[in-house]
Amino acid sequence: MLPYYEMIRFGTVGVGGTVIDFSVTWALREKAKWNQYLASSIGFTLAATNNFFWNKYWTFRNTSHAYLQQYSLFMLISFGGLLLNNLVIWICNRKLGLHFYLSKAIAVGVVVIWNYLLNKTIAFR
Repeated sequence: MLPYYEMIRFGTVGVGGTVIDFSVTWALREKAKWNQYLASSIGFTLAATNNFFWNKYWTFRNTSHAYLQQYSLFMLISFGGLLLNNLVIWICNRKLGLHFYLSKAIAVGVVVIWNYLLNKTIAFR
C-alpha cells in the first residue's frame, strides 16, 4: 500500500475517534451529569480503543496476535500524544501568545504526526 493511502486511512480513523470522543463526553457530561474530566477521560479511552482496532486491521493491516502488547503500546502512545497536545497548546498559547484555537490546531498537527509515526514503527511494526 502506498504510504499516503495509509496516512489517509489513519486520518479517517482519527476523525471517527474524535466523533466517539466528543459524543461520549457530551452524553456523559450533559445528559448523565457526570464530572467533565471523568466524562472526557472515558470518551478519550473509548475513542482510543476504537482507533486501536481500526488502525490495527484497516490502516496498518497488522496480523500479529500480540493483542495485549500492541494495545498497551498503542494506549501508551495515545496518552503520550495527549500530554504532547497539552504541552504544545500551553507553549503556543501561554508562551507565544497565539490564540487558543490556533494553538490547538497546531497541537493537533503535531500529535497526528507523533501518533502516526510511533504507531507505525512501534505498536504495529
